[in-house]
Amino acid sequence: MNAYLAAGPGAPARDRLWRDFVQLVFSHAFAEETVLWPTLRRLAPDGEELTRRVEEEHQAINDLLARVEKDKDDPRREEWIEEAFRLVREDIRDEEDLLLPRLRAALDDRKLRRVGAAWEAVRLAAPTHPHPAVSRRPPGNALAGVPLSGFDRLRDLIAVDSPAGRRAALALGALAAGAAVAAWTRRTARRRSR
Repeated sequence: MNAYLAAGPGAPARDRLWRDFVQLVFSHAFAEETVLWPTLRRLAPDGEELTRRVEEEHQAINDLLARVEKDKDDPRREEWIEEAFRLVREDIRDEEDLLLPRLRAALDDRKLRRVGAAWEAVRLAAPTHPHPAVSRRPPGNALAGVPLSGFDRLRDLIAVDSPAGRRAALALGALAAGAAVAAWTRRTARRRSR
């Protein structure tokens, strides 16, 4: 965020910094929503209330970043970006001051490392762009996340500013999602047959 703001309007690095920011925000938030917050809801008496607040923050960020991605030529774009940065900073404070200390208090080192490893695995496979209509909670977010992640990661690799690029990314994303579903189905069938 600081590097983006320091680059100044029109700087060539800004587009890359923005893409990096968006990818980091969404993969990070998706992993929190899929791994950390369900754990906190199970362990902390006020976990439901706390995670609901953070999910609302995540949704506001998601909606705002979707608007920034959709309306690239809107004169309010820089205002939206600064607002997104403000919301992300608030989200970080809430998580570091409220949520993560509760997880730390509820889990021993071994369990905390396992939760951290699960978070990292989900983050590496998470969607990298805003999808405002996707549920913030499992299993809805996880089910939607598989095809969206494939689509997003292909979208990150190829230009999708053209209709042909969007069709190609969509087709490749659908193919990747189909492969993931097939692998999951085979693994589930093998487990059941044991």
